[in-house]
Amino acid sequence: MKTTFGRRTRILAATTATAGLVLVAGCSSDDDGGSGSKTAAGGVELVEAGQLTTCTHLPYPPFQSEIDGKVQGFDVSLIDLVAEDLGVQQDIVDQPFENFKTGGSLNAGQCDLAAAGMTITEERKKNVDFSDPYFDATQAVLADKDSGVASFADLKGKKVGAQAQTTGEDYAKSKGLDPVSFESSDAVLNGLRTGQVDAVVIDYPVVQGWLKDKANADAFEVAEQINTGEQYGFTVKKGNAKLLAAINKALADARADGTYKEIYEKWIGPYDEAAASPSASAS
Repeated sequence: MKTTFGRRTRILAATTATAGLVLVAGCSSDDDGGSGSKTAAGGVELVEAGQLTTCTHLPYPPFQSEIDGKVQGFDVSLIDLVAEDLGVQQDIVDQPFENFKTGGSLNAGQCDLAAAGMTITEERKKNVDFSDPYFDATQAVLADKDSGVASFADLKGKKVGAQAQTTGEDYAKSKGLDPVSFESSDAVLNGLRTGQVDAVVIDYPVVQGWLKDKANADAFEVAEQINTGEQYGFTVKKGNAKLLAAINKALADARADGTYKEIYEKWIGPYDEAAASPSASAS
């Protein structure tokens, strides 16, 4: 089927060709190396001249993961739009989720923003400022087809896995479960594959990506989808109003000109009109 592209087609075509990946062991330098001003369009101050530095935690497909040596995904494509508006390129920093969930990486000047499929919560708002919601998310119970798990209620007495520091883990714990914590989404899937756990609780879009692989689809099934009212947002250092405004403008423009729909269909699947409606963030 032929796709009609919006005014930002060039970004979609090259969305990750310019997205760098940096494995961070310590703090980044504040020296711009003589490469130019750290002030981008709209007076937005950047931690590095000429680039919009994004903290994330890899892998988390379909939002961000390394494919063919490039970091790609739904979040990456959306932040590329912000970078385009600012007249710079996106550079991606991979580090533990906890580092930026608490605002530590942002406060330390390691990145300008964080994009990691992060649910907007009141607790997290104490440490960071969130953009407008850009994705409505649900949780899913994915189970081995031989596990006997047909719903969330069936998880009692089973070995359950979840990704550490996520709302999926929080939800499982809130319902009285004691999930096995895995560092990454890849580790969660591996735990299910190797029988370390009978089922996992994790964001449904991640499960959708896993089930595109025939081997996974043959072995596992979605026992239940759980609508927890979650919405994802990008985060900036508290008080960074100019960058936050630039992110929100890029999201609004993408919804208005059809670019959001293109990106959604590329990375997520069939477009849900409700996903483009900027609504109040989840509590």
